[in-house]
Amino acid sequence: MRHTLGGKIGLAVLGWGIAVVMFFPIFWMVLTGFKSELQAVNPSLFFHPTLSSYADVQSRANYFAFALNSVVISVGGTLLALLFAIPAAYVMAFFPTHRTRGTLLWMLSTKMLPPVGVLVPIYLLMRSTGLLDTRTGLIIIYMLMNLPIVVWMLFTFFKEVPRDILEAGRMDGAGRMDELRHVLLPLSLPGVASTGLLSLILCWNEAFWSLNLTSSRAAPLTAFIASFSSPEGLFFGKLSAASTLAVAPILIFGWLSQRQLVRGLTFGAVK
Repeated sequence: MRHTLGGKIGLAVLGWGIAVVMFFPIFWMVLTGFKSELQAVNPSLFFHPTLSSYADVQSRANYFAFALNSVVISVGGTLLALLFAIPAAYVMAFFPTHRTRGTLLWMLSTKMLPPVGVLVPIYLLMRSTGLLDTRTGLIIIYMLMNLPIVVWMLFTFFKEVPRDILEAGRMDGAGRMDELRHVLLPLSLPGVASTGLLSLILCWNEAFWSLNLTSSRAAPLTAFIASFSSPEGLFFGKLSAASTLAVAPILIFGWLSQRQLVRGLTFGAVK
């Protein structure tokens, strides 16, 4: 009994220790945002808080314009990825061929390619089609970036749905689209929701493509953060304030939806 209690206490201490280590950079970033530039270079927990860095950030750039771009691009990229991934995962899960597993592995292998390796052809393609520095261009790129992960996750959730339920729907006269819309998706809703949430977070945090494919009109919050790094050096107070403003919406959203995310990832589509 003592060994069991000691093991639980040890796991709890270990869990809290890992949580503190992971959360500390966020805590320090928020703390530094309330310092002046002179105070920011001094790593101290005790200081006179000020909103000067936030005022400077807002006076230098329109935060709400960048935030609106992030919302539109992230939501658009996620919805478009789900639009393509749901039928693809449905076919692979319930009508597999001898090439299905190879196709899934090939899709996942594209995530191993460094983005910089395809930057030049994608940049030229975007420029030639007039999609450079546009929300539409970034939505397409974000969709393609997350599509392999979204397909894999949905494929896993769909595989957990009993085939008997789908066969019962077919016996009642349901076609392929009816089966997908009225039978499979309602049963897989937790999995689809958690997949969409993860895709949304990945889109929001993506920096490489937004920095290289936008300049001003469609720049999201990742470009907003990067704008406070200059040849003169890093302005830690302003950079921390800008980073806090950028991560705050998705951080709050993640906290509010963590139960749904964990439920979908842990239990799958059907319990």
